[in-house]
Amino acid sequence: MNSAAEALVIILSVALAFFLVLGIVLMIYLIILTRQIRRVTNSAEKTVENLGSVLSGVSKVVTPVYIAEMVGKFVKKAKKSKKED
Repeated sequence: MNSAAEALVIILSVALAFFLVLGIVLMIYLIILTRQIRRVTNSAEKTVENLGSVLSGVSKVVTPVYIAEMVGKFVKKAKKSKKED
């Protein structure tokens, strides 16, 4: 092999080694990032579940109160209409 071919082989091997190391480092960062994303999604999921349970509890209390208010309004209207007659 002549010196130009040897120089080209050395340059290519150094470039390939650089990109191999770069790929390994990027793969490590990708794994770290996916773990962080998994932690964030688990936290968000727990928050949504807690919010859902709170809202279901609130709806159990609010619905009867709302129905009682509506019945009270109808009773008041009925009393008013009887008084006006």
